[in-house]
Amino acid sequence: MTPLSDAERFARLRLARTDRVGPVAFSQLLQRFGSAVRAVEALPDLARRSGRDGYALPPVERVEAELAAGERRGARLILLGDCDYPDLLAAVDPPPPLLWARGDIALLSRPCIGVVGARIASAGGQRIARGLSQQLGEAGHVVVSGLARGIDAAAHLGALPTGTAAVLGGGVDDIYPSENADLYRQIVEQGCIVSESPVGARAQARDFPRRNRIISGLSRGVIVVEAEIRSGSLITARLANEQGRDVFAVPGSPLDPRSKGPNELLRQGAILCEGVEDVERAFNALRTLREPSTPSPFSDAPGEIDQAVIERVAALLSPTPTPRDELARALSLPIGVVASALLELSLVGRASLLPGGLASI
Repeated sequence: MTPLSDAERFARLRLARTDRVGPVAFSQLLQRFGSAVRAVEALPDLARRSGRDGYALPPVERVEAELAAGERRGARLILLGDCDYPDLLAAVDPPPPLLWARGDIALLSRPCIGVVGARIASAGGQRIARGLSQQLGEAGHVVVSGLARGIDAAAHLGALPTGTAAVLGGGVDDIYPSENADLYRQIVEQGCIVSESPVGARAQARDFPRRNRIISGLSRGVIVVEAEIRSGSLITARLANEQGRDVFAVPGSPLDPRSKGPNELLRQGAILCEGVEDVERAFNALRTLREPSTPSPFSDAPGEIDQAVIERVAALLSPTPTPRDELARALSLPIGVVASALLELSLVGRASLLPGGLASI
């Protein structure tokens, strides 16, 4: 893999921090233009043609400030396309454009498994998470979790001697909850702290689904120890399933509401997990992870899309996600033309690009 140039690295960070450029649009802009440098040059004109004059990329000074903040905190920027970007995460559709990391980034490319669960966890649940994570680490796995109180913290503690990675919702320097400050410092020294958010950012509610997606994306499988039905842990399990990863659940008493989540996952086909043997048995079974990579849809796209075509594509969109190939058939247009029109509509907030080639309003 050819290393990214300094100019391309800077452009990828700038593109990733651009308003309305999420992971789907980021990947599609790279596919359409071949590099972030060319995408950054084309972006203002793309947005202008789609109906938004004065569309602005983040100022160069803001990107430079984020890089300087990362350097001050001893963090490393890992961009999609870097040789040390984790292969398993790169296979997610779409992959996060970047990660900030503190600690041993080599852990992210070792076999990883997520261990997640309730913040208000029982003493027994925390003991299970800690002991299971210790066994997983001794068996060669890196335990990934979210540094939350309860099950997450217990999982990190169990795996500290062998290697653990904590994925944060805020910036890589955002210690939350504050009671885990000492654990955070230990992970920086012995493991790895990871975040997709800008350095210095404080975690907001909207950041945690993205955090959960990275936990599952880094991992070959995810184990849920305790969780209520409506919880972030079950979101992580759902994301893992969508990414083609194994989902494990530790069964619990039906009298404890924290057991309802894992027990429901078992009803839905999750793998029963009572110890590391169940994990090893599942991983040794012949199984292929879902391959999300598809040929670029922009191979037959013209350099510029007529505004009338963009409006025709926009008229077919609805709140229900629609495959772009279905839009192409309905309009009798090449899929590259439709993909380009959707990309331009997304940049001005008139369409939402979703994984799997879907789009909605």
